[in-house]
Amino acid sequence: MDVADLGLPVDVPSTALFTDQYELTMLRAALKAGTAGRRSVFEVFTRRLPDGRRYGVVAGTGRVLDAVENFRFDADVLRFLREQDIVDEETLDWLAQYRFSGDIWGYPEGEVYFPGSPIMRVEGTFGECVLLETVILSILNHDSAIAAAASRMSSAAGPRPLIEMGARRTHELAAVAAARSAYVGGFATTSDLAAGFRYNIPTVGTSAHAFTLLHDNERDAFRAQVDALGRDTTLLVDTYDVAEAVRTAVEVAGPELGAVRIDSGDLLLVAHRVRQQLDELGATETKIVVTSDLDEYAIASLAAAPVDVYGVGTQLVTGSGHPTASMVYKLVARAESGAEGAPLVPVAKKSSGGKTSVGGRKWAARRLDADGHAEAEVVGTGPVPDALADRQLLVELVKGGEVVAREPLDAARDRHAAARANLPLSATQLSRGEPVIPTEYAHGGSGS
Repeated sequence: MDVADLGLPVDVPSTALFTDQYELTMLRAALKAGTAGRRSVFEVFTRRLPDGRRYGVVAGTGRVLDAVENFRFDADVLRFLREQDIVDEETLDWLAQYRFSGDIWGYPEGEVYFPGSPIMRVEGTFGECVLLETVILSILNHDSAIAAAASRMSSAAGPRPLIEMGARRTHELAAVAAARSAYVGGFATTSDLAAGFRYNIPTVGTSAHAFTLLHDNERDAFRAQVDALGRDTTLLVDTYDVAEAVRTAVEVAGPELGAVRIDSGDLLLVAHRVRQQLDELGATETKIVVTSDLDEYAIASLAAAPVDVYGVGTQLVTGSGHPTASMVYKLVARAESGAEGAPLVPVAKKSSGGKTSVGGRKWAARRLDADGHAEAEVVGTGPVPDALADRQLLVELVKGGEVVAREPLDAARDRHAAARANLPLSATQLSRGEPVIPTEYAHGGSGS
């Protein structure tokens, strides 16, 4: 059964307090002023990609849908807000009835994005939309950062599979989200059982150095593992002497040995030596797995090595140096008044220091060149040009408060592979550079 993103409960009873206090105090003031019910449009976007990155990857959309559904102010939460004197009784009464009833549009999960892309658009009353800012950004910023790192690593790895194994290097719940995002970005498996349970991601794992050290000698450790897990297991061969361990591993498991894992040393040199030794011992089908603080650059450097599988931990779950996607959630349009059907007017912050925003309810489309590859991200307000009508990127995720776009995680994974393949070839270069396609703005009306 595929359980990925099919509305399973989140890890807490409610996501309502995954927020910043000022969202509740803004709501309180807006209720008092009579503006909380004014129709509003918020958008999630980033002003720039991390330094040197060529594209971003949308990840976490399915988790956002779960979080919005579970955004409820139950009795315990309301009691906390009352005791801390964060909001008044009028606001508490409003929160007690809270259910998001608006619409959410967004780039589908796995799609790529660029500076200015309206990655998610949240529409409804000001009150119901403003409360979702922090939880949406928390999910999208984390998951998209991990997915972008995973995408770069999977591109560097080519056809060789990648194992996500970073659970011990991050918060226990972040580890589950990271494994999910890594899968979207192209990783094949995870070592994290919670991620496997919740998202149906294939899991793998055999033994650590502790298991070898437990036994009187390496041969006993290998024998115990093979007896328990079969000849197709992966034996860790760098606890003591690698060459001796490889010899012992083949003697114990025979040429049917599934794989050996190397976790230290000069991986390029050691992998060549191990491959030669395995072949000489007749274990020509035995695979070589390498781990040890890998990132996309280390993976690329091993492209010519006889490596079959990479295992990545720390660098993956920390975004390979960029742990956030720097997305923001900004009000871009609001109704002229609280009257039903009042037209939308664009609004935007005016600021120096690179924090300006573009007002208006936006659409986005990707223009293709004559060869069918992406050549520009076009973002606009008002009517969509006919030439771009069938290239629009935003899809409906929530309609009238109801989730309408849940999908298996494999759909997002496949979508990302297709989206990345549709970019210019330079997108997968690891050298520093500008976004692989430019963002162009087509200004029109308010898009009400």
